[in-house]
Amino acid sequence: MTIRRATADDLDALTALFDAYRVFYKQPSDMAGARAFLAERFAREESVIFLACDEAGAAIGFTQLYPSFTSAGMQRIYILNDLFVAQGARRQGVGTALLDAATSFAREAGAARLALSTAFDNLAAQSVYEAHGWMRDEQFYSYNFRLG
Repeated sequence: MTIRRATADDLDALTALFDAYRVFYKQPSDMAGARAFLAERFAREESVIFLACDEAGAAIGFTQLYPSFTSAGMQRIYILNDLFVAQGARRQGVGTALLDAATSFAREAGAARLALSTAFDNLAAQSVYEAHGWMRDEQFYSYNFRLG
């Protein structure tokens, strides 16, 4: 397995994984929308995506980071917004390798921390995060305000 930073040249492989990720979170499949969304992230340089490929070069997982800041800490942070491993590649260390790549990247970029959210019922992901030193926030509540 190899992990590398994705480029716009990886759009086809990423689109399939990104669509499967969205379907996992109960969204309807939308390959055209997924491709357009990712293409816009690349064009605007609004995210950092790491791609996991198997020995044959097939894409088997990805993670996407969005840059942000902590005002209190006056430093850069990254939001690990998406992490997905294809069904047939799970339980082989792909998720861990993607987390490691994200962590290394954020450290090298001088970020203060990585942050993520996951569904309450995504116990498999929670166990991976916690096994690798991620800590559940017990100081702050998260709120969302729908605009549309």
